[in-house]
Amino acid sequence: MIDLSGRVLVLTGAAGGIGAAIARLFRRAGARLVLSDRAAPEDLARSLDPDGTDVVATACDVTSSREADSLAEQAVARFGRIDIVVPAAGIFPDATLEEMTDDAWASCLAVNLDGTMRVCRAAVPHMRRGGAIVTIASVAGHRGSRGHAHYAAAKGGVLAFTRSLAAELAPRGIRANAVSPGLIDTPMIAGLMQERGPGLVAQTPLGRMGTPEEVAGAVLFLASDLAGFVTGETLHVNGGLYIHS
Repeated sequence: MIDLSGRVLVLTGAAGGIGAAIARLFRRAGARLVLSDRAAPEDLARSLDPDGTDVVATACDVTSSREADSLAEQAVARFGRIDIVVPAAGIFPDATLEEMTDDAWASCLAVNLDGTMRVCRAAVPHMRRGGAIVTIASVAGHRGSRGHAHYAAAKGGVLAFTRSLAAELAPRGIRANAVSPGLIDTPMIAGLMQERGPGLVAQTPLGRMGTPEEVAGAVLFLASDLAGFVTGETLHVNGGLYIHS
């Protein structure tokens, strides 16, 4: 039902659970992919395109403007265009406010918020009408997260940044939306689930964790023409956790 044949996706955080699921789903929809992580996700790229014709793997540290710029340049050099950007690189460190150092705060925002900005800033000049940006926020950006104030602050910033992008880019025909996952079954939140998992699942009306594929489906929808009149919105993928009082 969703055909992205010929369109080019630039994806960061491709080695993560959600990132890899996004890569697989977009490839099934026919997209050409530029996959990046701090180390090039070459195994994932080969599994999706053994010939290397339509899928490229490259390293990108999103805390570096130079590397973010290089990522966009590589996409254009290889495929001649960028149609979709999904900045999915993220970290989820633990720290209460009393434990948090300046460096811990800065490094969390550098990846989760600043990295999102850098990748979008680098890609937008190469995008044209019909393009789409889908950022990865979090339920923590709406509700906060005990022991992860820096992460919640960064994801709240991603939400505001995405709405601002939507307003700026709408005259150019480029859409920007966010997805806010909740408890998703990935290694990233293994520590949180070990400590507080049963209680958090109990707060989730659907009574379970989500899967990376369910997040990927939401991203695919927002990037596709089915969402052609949707911009500046946030799609919650959290089993109802966001609305739980």
